[in-house]
Amino acid sequence: MKNKRILGSLMMGLLGGFLGVSLLFLVFYKEPSSIPRGNSIEKAQQVSFINLPAGNTPTQSDFNTAAENGVKAVVHVKTEMEVETYSTNPFYYFFYGDRGAQKQPVLGFGSGVIISPDGYIVTNNHVVEDAQKIQVTLDDKRTFKAELVGTDPTTDLALLKIKADHLPYLIFGDVNKVRLGDWVLAIGNPFNLTSTVTAGIISAKGRNLGILGDQKYRIESYLQTDAALNPGNSGGALVNLKGELIGINSAIISPTRGYTGYSFAIPADIVKKVVTDLEEYGQVQRAVMGIQIQDVTADLVKEKHLNKIEGVYIADVVKGGAADEAGIKAGDVILAINGVNVNSSAELQEEISLYRPKDKVNVLIKRKGKTQQFVVTLRNLQGAAALVKASDFVNGAKFETISNKEMKHLGINYGVKVTDIKPGKFMDIGIRKGFIIISINGKPMRTPKDVFDTLGSGNDIRSIEGIQPNGTYFSYEFRG
Repeated sequence: MKNKRILGSLMMGLLGGFLGVSLLFLVFYKEPSSIPRGNSIEKAQQVSFINLPAGNTPTQSDFNTAAENGVKAVVHVKTEMEVETYSTNPFYYFFYGDRGAQKQPVLGFGSGVIISPDGYIVTNNHVVEDAQKIQVTLDDKRTFKAELVGTDPTTDLALLKIKADHLPYLIFGDVNKVRLGDWVLAIGNPFNLTSTVTAGIISAKGRNLGILGDQKYRIESYLQTDAALNPGNSGGALVNLKGELIGINSAIISPTRGYTGYSFAIPADIVKKVVTDLEEYGQVQRAVMGIQIQDVTADLVKEKHLNKIEGVYIADVVKGGAADEAGIKAGDVILAINGVNVNSSAELQEEISLYRPKDKVNVLIKRKGKTQQFVVTLRNLQGAAALVKASDFVNGAKFETISNKEMKHLGINYGVKVTDIKPGKFMDIGIRKGFIIISINGKPMRTPKDVFDTLGSGNDIRSIEGIQPNGTYFSYEFRG
């Protein structure tokens, strides 16, 4: 009985304390004036951006519109290729003998973006590289066989075409208006389960990652964002809140191949130039100035006695090249191209990539502390001020003469290297990028012209020998 009285007194004390605190709360509490009563969470979020200029505050509807329009133009890309495998089972060899190489199908997948109502689709080169078959599934579940219009390994872009009309598509946005901190959406279709959308901000521009290291004339000037991106999203869209395409998602930097905080997209201005060239010419019209460049750093300023950290330093000038002919010299610092400031090698490469051979550009140079203007007529990779023709491809492959260093390393006296390949006779017989061709039909191949002279008139490949990218010798002979 005594315990019950103690318990009752304790409960009455707790109840009295609760009522007292509640009364004080009601008397002295004032609701924050910055968020008026009745406002939604959306408006509360807007208040937190109160110091931003008017019109810069993203709302939920901004994300909805951009995402809903974007997913309709993002597709799933499925690829199929065959690889040669060899049996290493000793019991199989004992009973059946050496059966040689066996071809096995390998499937790949990625994303792509529709950029025109008549079925042009842009994706990454690494998504479709070496594929014998390409299939595209739209957001509405329709499936199409895709034609590979062309590729550009130097920017990791590829252009596909499907036979369809009146398709939803994305328009290109102005990358020059993209600012650090802008909200963006990354849209992909990695597993053919309809599109996935993630949000983030632009955290850097002009990033050079060095991930296209095997490309001699690579262009890397990525938009960096913290929007989540994982394998399979490659080739998807990076859009602004207007739903405009500002980049093609291309890479993540991660030891686990999974998202770890940053992802990278090819800027829309580069994408637009590359796909336009592929559509019009069948290959990219790369323009070069004929210079070797490096970033200006504090150490370089001290070493070369420069005025300040700015621009891009010219370490060397190719004799007889475009820059040399214009009067530009080694030791000059490039400050701007056609009025656009450049402060890194990546920014300079991006700006030059927007032009074609024969185009003239105004180059602002600083030389010995004084600025000068030079007019440079850009050239193609072969050193001529002319557009490159698609006929430079022979049976779907493009070649370049190998260097003396490569010949010495491989122990050969001549050869041509496959630098680009698309569907054609060479791809059909298993030749891939990086193969070195020593002879075709018994004739030595010393220059790309030798390949064209041997096969350009429609002659069949009867025999071919050379060296594979892994350094092993190969030889084929065709009978029929």
